[in-house]
Amino acid sequence: MKPIRTERLILRNWEDRDRELFHRINSDERVMEFFPFRRDRATADAKMDEFRSWIAEDGYGFAAAEVAATGECIGFVGLLETDHVPSLPAGTIEIGWRLAPEYWGKGYVTEAAEAWLAYGFETLGVNEIVSFAVADNHRSTAVMKRLGMSAEPASDFDHPDIPDSHPALKRHVFYRLSRQDWQARKRAAL
Repeated sequence: MKPIRTERLILRNWEDRDRELFHRINSDERVMEFFPFRRDRATADAKMDEFRSWIAEDGYGFAAAEVAATGECIGFVGLLETDHVPSLPAGTIEIGWRLAPEYWGKGYVTEAAEAWLAYGFETLGVNEIVSFAVADNHRSTAVMKRLGMSAEPASDFDHPDIPDSHPALKRHVFYRLSRQDWQARKRAAL
């Protein structure tokens, strides 16, 4: 993938130097509050390698987010084909993110996500980008709203990968943004 630059970030493929941070964000209790699992180092390394391969193959994915001024990797933001939502057609593109807690509340996710929305709509030519999160994950749904995504309660769903042992994590809220709505939002901001 060709790195994407924003005002403060570089969105790029994963590098070996990112392994410690990737493991940390996948095992940290605060970051993983809404997930039923924590990854040990071996499973985190395997997942990072999977992300890296997808990005190399497709040109996009859940990509590393690096602070341009310091070269520090802070987590990931990106686009990915999703198969988690039973009601969506194959090939639906999801936007997602995960940052280390010390970088929360600084606008990094919104900044990176805006760049990824532009990439999805302008470069990939998709008609819609979706996002979803555990119903109680108000930090993520706040980002979705800032991005101009609309809640669609009729499409909320119980995530098929969440085990019954974690009932509070099953219900997911669903948001979507069409290319037409994204373009109208861009024009209104001019």
